Amino acid sequence: MLKENPLEEIEQVLAFMVEVEKLKDVHRKTRPVGLDRYENSAEHSWHVCLSALMLKDYANEKINIDRIIKMLLIHDLGEIDVGDTIIYASETQEQKNKEAAGLERVLNFLPEHKTKEYMELWHEFELGETADSKFAKAIDRVPPLLHNLHGGGHSWSENKVSKDEVFSLNSRINEGSQKLWKVMKVKLEEAVSNGILR
Repeated sequence: MLKENPLEEIEQVLAFMVEVEKLKDVHRKTRPVGLDRYENSAEHSWHVCLSALMLKDYANEKINIDRIIKMLLIHDLGEIDVGDTIIYASETQEQKNKEAAGLERVLNFLPEHKTKEYMELWHEFELGETADSKFAKAIDRVPPLLHNLHGGGHSWSENKVSKDEVFSLNSRINEGSQKLWKVMKVKLEEAVSNGILR
């Protein structure tokens, strides 16, 4: 669905590409494995997309990996305007409304038909009711867990996140992949036994 003037559309996409560079300066609450610095949201987007690609065969239902990767690439773009909030505190309607407004502002750099497509994908991801969105949300939980499991539980400790909160929130992985949750649950139980998750 290209415009009569594709050069104008390319200009819009290039402006979007410049704007989303700002995601590289949004810092998250976990540190990448083996590093002392905090991860940025752009790194997180890359990591969850690669994770989804590698784990796609373990989804509970038939999924469309192309749609899932699109969801994961755009799901945090709203953080350019509102920043990142640790997942254990960010599940408020007010925060989601701010993220949606931020995402819409960023997507408005694009041609209208692209804005509409990606806003719809974001809402689908947030609702988490389709097979694709359940799997995408499951995968989105994995890298922060790995960061903590391989980083002495740094984010859990710094943000006073309890064992019950970690298990309660991350049990949602089961909705997208029972096999993945089975493996991650064992790792979390080991973290409790080792004293890095209390």
